[in-house]
Amino acid sequence: METKFIPGLELSELYYIQEVKPILDKYFPGLKYSAGMFGWGSEVLGYDTEISRDHHWGPKVFLFLAEDEYSILKEKISLTLSENLPYTFMGYSTNFSESEPNGVRHLVNITSGKVNHMIYIFTIKSFWQQRLDFDPFQDITTMDWLTFPQRRLLEMVSGRVFYDGLGELNKIREKFSYFPKDVWLYLMASQWTKISLEEAFVGRAGDAGDELGSQVIASKIVRELMTLCFLIEKKYYPYSKWFGTGFAKLSIAKQLGPVLQSVLLSKTWQEREQNLSQAYKIVASLHNDLKITKSLPVETTSYHDRPYMVIHADMFADVIRNEIENEWLKNLKTNIGSIDQLTDNTDLSENPKLSRKLKIIYE
Repeated sequence: METKFIPGLELSELYYIQEVKPILDKYFPGLKYSAGMFGWGSEVLGYDTEISRDHHWGPKVFLFLAEDEYSILKEKISLTLSENLPYTFMGYSTNFSESEPNGVRHLVNITSGKVNHMIYIFTIKSFWQQRLDFDPFQDITTMDWLTFPQRRLLEMVSGRVFYDGLGELNKIREKFSYFPKDVWLYLMASQWTKISLEEAFVGRAGDAGDELGSQVIASKIVRELMTLCFLIEKKYYPYSKWFGTGFAKLSIAKQLGPVLQSVLLSKTWQEREQNLSQAYKIVASLHNDLKITKSLPVETTSYHDRPYMVIHADMFADVIRNEIENEWLKNLKTNIGSIDQLTDNTDLSENPKLSRKLKIIYE
């Protein structure tokens, strides 16, 4: 009989409360630590399902020790847990395989011996350095914000803190909760710029007989509009597997989602352009509702003297950029945006040391 599915985040919190915490209280009384589950995994975002259980999923917890006790206690705590944890919890094995070359581990049932658990032990600093290549106790510069992948930021502020005995974990997570105002404005200006560079091509490609090309361009614009909506609602967005799932949780999704689907299902460039015009109107209205700039037109008009309907996204980019006060951002010559707006390359986003090297493009 298959074990009943329980969301991984809930499973991990119960595991901490019922099994991990009592062991720590017994063998390490007075230990100052924090515990939680965030940083990676579909369960952190609340998107895990029964299928998620096939790898790197199960009873697991992240423990955070003080810097001056980490090297002394890490191995002792890990060994003590291995020797005292139960073999199963709520029907799931607490024992995992060794890591595969890609880091993945699987649940493995055992009935004797030590538990090869998945209770990771870090310091707060070492965890942030692993995930973002950044010391979280330092001030975050504007350039830092531009080189943090949003998917990583989302993972760091999602999930849950089960216990914050160090008194620092919740404060650090709040520090990364969202972009500062001027960075946010710059990213929105950059996102409107991305749309402006291709919005006329949906009609132009179709008019030239390239319906496939028109579809490809329209699909890119749909993604850019969805990304813009995350920015407007001040939400980090997840990577591609969960992008649509995350979008569906936005306030605007119920109104805009069906329109975007109509764009993707359009058979002709004229129909595609008409549906995009409706999508532009919705997103432009969202912008006006923010009241961060003067109110701008929400209806599409022709692209200069060509018969292709556009929202003139560059106009939105210009007025947003005028609201930026940060001198460093104001002096950037182009709206290139953050690394997420420059590239969606997964290898780059998943390698913080590599993504942080892109600071050079802003110098």
